[in-house]
Amino acid sequence: MKIGALEAGGTKMVCAVGNEEGEILKKITIPTETPRETMPKMLDFFEQEQVEALGIGCFGPINPVKGTPHYGYITSTPKIPWQNYDIVGAFAQRLHCPVGFDTDVNAAALGEASYGITKGLRNSIYITIGTGVGVGVFSEGRLLHGMMHPEGGHILVKRHPDDPYEGACPFHKDCFEGLAAGPSLEKRWGVKGAQLSDRREVWEIESYYIAQACMDYCVILSPERIVLGGGVMKQPSLLPLVREKFAEMMAGYIQTPQVQDVEKYIVAPALDDEQGVKGCIRLALEAVHNP
Repeated sequence: MKIGALEAGGTKMVCAVGNEEGEILKKITIPTETPRETMPKMLDFFEQEQVEALGIGCFGPINPVKGTPHYGYITSTPKIPWQNYDIVGAFAQRLHCPVGFDTDVNAAALGEASYGITKGLRNSIYITIGTGVGVGVFSEGRLLHGMMHPEGGHILVKRHPDDPYEGACPFHKDCFEGLAAGPSLEKRWGVKGAQLSDRREVWEIESYYIAQACMDYCVILSPERIVLGGGVMKQPSLLPLVREKFAEMMAGYIQTPQVQDVEKYIVAPALDDEQGVKGCIRLALEAVHNP
């Protein structure tokens, strides 16, 4: 099959064509502007490629629950032009093919579970820490949904004793995203995270929040592995610090073989930043097999 994959992000739309083995055969990038400006370019690309199915991993919030009103819509996103936009309907109407739909971070979780570092596991979590914080949950062999999709970036975390920053989230101030996403780093320290690589105190505070979140997800969802991705995690010293603090916070409470081998339990992605697109391929295939 010729499969379309759309990783729909806040700044760019990655449009790709792949096959059932997860190989990416062609890929282009289109700036995320308004639906009026961006959608025709994406529709033309996938129509010209004659894709037989399409998977969309999209910035949110979205409605990914089939059978509910407004399934396939981008809902209360802060990107105003995209609010309440029927993105699935637009593609289905033009392409006349099955369309799979989920969040961008759920797509990344599915990509790693299908082709990457969590392949073969029935329960895993993918956390992306960048402009925002997103959490994709792969539970009992499928992506987790409830009334909508996990919004794990907005769990409340305990403040680091040396951190006076109030938090960047407009809703909760000091939730996980408000304290640990890229914009909070810049607002707290006055420069972008990439310019703070030699400041250990920065990453001590950052790792404290990420480790807390990993512990929370561990005790609630019992994943077999946690994957940490996103631009903030490019800082080389951060992953070892997260593992160290996670072990300290867990304090020996959970003693499964996975948790005890923390270097294999909390890991980096394995798909060279293509986990989202590859996950979209899987979303498309699932739409074909489970219409």
